[in-house]
Amino acid sequence: MPSIPILDADAWNERLLTLERPGEKKILAFYEQRIGAICREPRLALMPLDDHMAHRGDGVFETMLFEHGRVYHLDEHLARLNHSAAPLALVLPISLEEVRECVLAVARAAQSPTGGLRVMLGRGPGGFGVDPTECPTSSLYIAAYAWAPPPESWYEKGLSAFKSVVPAKQGYLANTKNTNYLPNVLMAMEARKRGLDVAVAFDEAGFVAEAAVANVALTDATGTLHIPEFTHSLAGTTAIRAADLLKNEVPVKFSRLREKDIYRAQEFMILGTGIGCASITTFEGKAVGDGKPGRIARRIRELLRKDLPETGVPF
Repeated sequence: MPSIPILDADAWNERLLTLERPGEKKILAFYEQRIGAICREPRLALMPLDDHMAHRGDGVFETMLFEHGRVYHLDEHLARLNHSAAPLALVLPISLEEVRECVLAVARAAQSPTGGLRVMLGRGPGGFGVDPTECPTSSLYIAAYAWAPPPESWYEKGLSAFKSVVPAKQGYLANTKNTNYLPNVLMAMEARKRGLDVAVAFDEAGFVAEAAVANVALTDATGTLHIPEFTHSLAGTTAIRAADLLKNEVPVKFSRLREKDIYRAQEFMILGTGIGCASITTFEGKAVGDGKPGRIARRIRELLRKDLPETGVPF
């Protein structure tokens, strides 16, 4: 075995900056609370190995978008970040208002007309155990990255979905947007293996929960929009906003839905930050409704697109 060199800090950093990093062109700007600054060099977007978020998944996160010089659902996402942190006794290293200003600063530093933002709150560095008391101060990372909405052709073709073998998360985990996304990863792998678009998880009682990275919803024969109750799924900011935007046009209910309700539905759809709203036109190989993207899903997408420039927080 060849000898492994032991490098000092200067030699290490020199070598680090020469390494190519997969996806580095997607990272536009990032902030780390320990340093208290923003950087645009993707190869330096690193997390300490002993941050419990890295080796234990002990952390929470939020993802949001920016377009037209505005961050969409900023305050809703930060409120959910705070909500997710509470049961884990994760304390922000700075105030929520300061986090808000940091997010806007990172969006500005990205120098891009569109993009995604990821805010990550971790237990912090301090050791390789499981005890949170190893970590004296929580960590905070904010990254802006390249993102573009799917083309209209993607929405118009409709998506294929199936019942996942991966069960929905238990309620106490599903309602916390934590950084341990292994069930979601398994659902994504299952979809790829089956050659389908969307894996849908069901809870132990057989009720519809959510997709891997999105909420689901359906319309019944009366035209009522039903969103699964947030018992075994994350309370999605997009789903909640869509319900509010649509409530004056069609009846909206948060319901407990079973697989049979999908087969009876006029429309079935997914709702999420990067997607907006997209129609699922087949489920387990059977057509949903007339097998074509539906009117309500299209209307929700229109309302969401109009909502961003009107309600987004300018930066």
